Amino acid sequence: MKYFFQVLMVIHGAIHALGFIKGFQWAEIDNLSSPISKTSGIFWLLALVMFVLSALLLWRNNNYLWMLLAGMAVFISTILILQHWDDAKFGMIANVIIAMGIIISFSGYVFNQQIVKEKEKILKEVSNANQEQLKQDELIHLPKAIQKWLLNSGAVGQPKPNTVWLRQKFNMKLKPEQGNWYMAVAEQCFTTEKPAFIWTVQLNMSPFIQIKGRDKFENGKGEMQMKMNNLISLGKETGEKMDEGTLQRFLGEMVWFPSFALSPYVQWEEMDELTAKATMTYKGTSGSGVFHFNNQGELVNFTAWRYKGNDPDAKRYEWVITAEEHALFNGIKIPSKCSATWKLDEGDWNWCVLEITELEYDKATL
Repeated sequence: MKYFFQVLMVIHGAIHALGFIKGFQWAEIDNLSSPISKTSGIFWLLALVMFVLSALLLWRNNNYLWMLLAGMAVFISTILILQHWDDAKFGMIANVIIAMGIIISFSGYVFNQQIVKEKEKILKEVSNANQEQLKQDELIHLPKAIQKWLLNSGAVGQPKPNTVWLRQKFNMKLKPEQGNWYMAVAEQCFTTEKPAFIWTVQLNMSPFIQIKGRDKFENGKGEMQMKMNNLISLGKETGEKMDEGTLQRFLGEMVWFPSFALSPYVQWEEMDELTAKATMTYKGTSGSGVFHFNNQGELVNFTAWRYKGNDPDAKRYEWVITAEEHALFNGIKIPSKCSATWKLDEGDWNWCVLEITELEYDKATL
C-alpha cells in the first residue's frame, strides 16, 4: 500500500504540471480549456512539488512530514480543481484516495506514539543498578529440571537482565478453519524487576489489509488492542481473564530470559526430573504453567490452561508452546523457533509458528 501511494502522488503531482505550463503560456493544453493566470500557475507548480516531496518523504519513512506536506498538497489541489471543475474533476478522485491514506497513516502514527509512551512508562520503572550474575549456588532450591535447564542454557555466570528486547517473525492462522498462513512481524520488550511487557505485531492479510496489534502486561494487568489499516478498531480487551492469560504468557516466555526463574514472583513445584510447575503471582494476578524438558535440559514445551477469549462465558483450554529449535543469543541458549497450539474440543488449532530473529539483553534503547 505504501508504494501505491508513492506512485499515485508522483503521477497525480506530475499532472499538475499542465496547469503550470498553461499558466505561463509555454504551450497550449487542450485538456484545460479555461484560462489560468500566472499566479494560479505557480500554485499548480507548488502542488506538483509538494506531492512529489511527500512521496519522497514517505519512501524515507518520515511519517509526520509526508502527512503534513501531502495534506497541504491535497488542499491546494482541491482548490485548483474546483476552480477548473469541468476540465479537472477526475483529479478529485486521486485527492480523495490520498486524503484517505493520510487519515490512515495519521491514525497509525497516533497508535505508534501511544506504544512509544507505554514503553517509556515501563522502562522508567527499571533499576539502573548493575545486574548481578546468576550463581550456581542460587539454583539449589529449584526443581532438578529447572536447575538442569539453567545450567544447559548458559545463564549461570551471565548477568540477570533488567530488560529484554526481541524481534520475531510469524506465520499465523486467525481461525481454526483457515487454510493458508498469514505472515507477520513483531517486536517485544520485557522488564523483569517489575514484570511487564509490550508486544506489537503487524500482520499482512493482503496488499490492502493490514492488522496491527499491541499486547501489554503491566502492574499485573493485561490489555490487548487491535486495529485494521491503523483506522478501524477491532477491539480492546481488558479484564480478569485477560490479566491471567497475559501473565501466563509472560510466565511461558521467560524461556527467553531464563534467570527470571529465580524471580520472587515465581514459585516452583517439582513434578518429576523432567517436569516442573511454575506459579507466578504479581499485583494480585496469578497464573500457572508446566515446563517440560528433555534429558539435555532443553525445553520441549510449556503448557497452561488459559482462557480462550475474554467473554464472560470464555472457558479454559490447554495452550501449548512447543520448542521446535534452539539457538544461542548473547551466549544464552533459548528456544528460537516455537509453535503455539490450542487444544480445543473440536481438535487442535496450531495458530502460530514464530521465530526469534534478534534478541538483546539490557539494550540501551528499546
